[in-house]
Amino acid sequence: MKKVIVGFSGGIDSTATALILREAGYTVQLLTLQITDDIGLLDRACRRAEQLDLPWESLDVRELFRHEVIDYFIESYRRGETPSPCAVCNARIKWPLLYDAMRQKGYDYIATGHYVRIESVGERYYVQQGVDPNKDQSYYLWDLPQKYLQSALTPLGSFCKSEILRRYGQSDTPRESMSICFLSGISCTEYLQRHLPVNPGEIIDETGHVIGRHAGYALYTIGQKKGLQTDREGMVVTEIDPLHNRLRVGPFQTLQHHHLLLHPYRITDPVLLQPPGSFSVRIRGIGQNPGGKARLIEQTADTLHLYLEEPALAASPGQPVVLYDQDRVLGGGFLKSYF
Repeated sequence: MKKVIVGFSGGIDSTATALILREAGYTVQLLTLQITDDIGLLDRACRRAEQLDLPWESLDVRELFRHEVIDYFIESYRRGETPSPCAVCNARIKWPLLYDAMRQKGYDYIATGHYVRIESVGERYYVQQGVDPNKDQSYYLWDLPQKYLQSALTPLGSFCKSEILRRYGQSDTPRESMSICFLSGISCTEYLQRHLPVNPGEIIDETGHVIGRHAGYALYTIGQKKGLQTDREGMVVTEIDPLHNRLRVGPFQTLQHHHLLLHPYRITDPVLLQPPGSFSVRIRGIGQNPGGKARLIEQTADTLHLYLEEPALAASPGQPVVLYDQDRVLGGGFLKSYF
């Protein structure tokens, strides 16, 4: 009988993952990663595991999570970038630790509650979009190496969320949180104000003239118009200048970019990027993404230069740019710059 370690929070998705795999004949071990100081979340997972009558363990990874994810999150905003903590957590915390636990225990697989599928083509493994377009989480898994993918089971990728809720959503099963886990119920703005020096500064227009004030550059992202203290209407943030604590604003139309530079990046098979117009990109998990195809302009050891047939709107440095061949993830990288 094959053995699998399931990343387990006690919520509906990880609960359903464990039950589906047990029903399929796997020996299931539950593992909860303690990433925050909220002991209530750990207690929830423990109680749920007891209800399921499945073996459960926890692993305290708070210090590692603080270093790899929280520090990255704060420093990204300090640099005027827009971070993606979920993508970083998956690549640096969740999947590596599940994989290590699998190896240490001599198990066969790891499993997560992500709504994605994993397919093998030849000798390579790819993340594939889940069947439920409203729950697809492939955007956040572009940076996973082959050794994790070839060892992973993601049963929820073959289900719609509505079916999971119907089959496994008991009244006492908590829903999975959609917010950033370490914010602990406060807003991102409040969190940054607690962890960064946030000082008011100048807002300038496209010609460099001062036209207003802002509350602190780290509280803004590219494309934002809320919170800009200026008489100019229709202005959005087009550039963040951390060195001078300054925001540049302009009309939204100026945020259309065809050229994207990614650094660093990970591509499963570089050959798949060679045919012109053979792939598409997403710059956000949910929301408006570029239509049309993309093509590779240049590839170096650490940078990808992409050209988009249709422009990306309001892309921000630091965001992941994920490359797709239809529903298959080819890879991705962090947006360094654009023009």
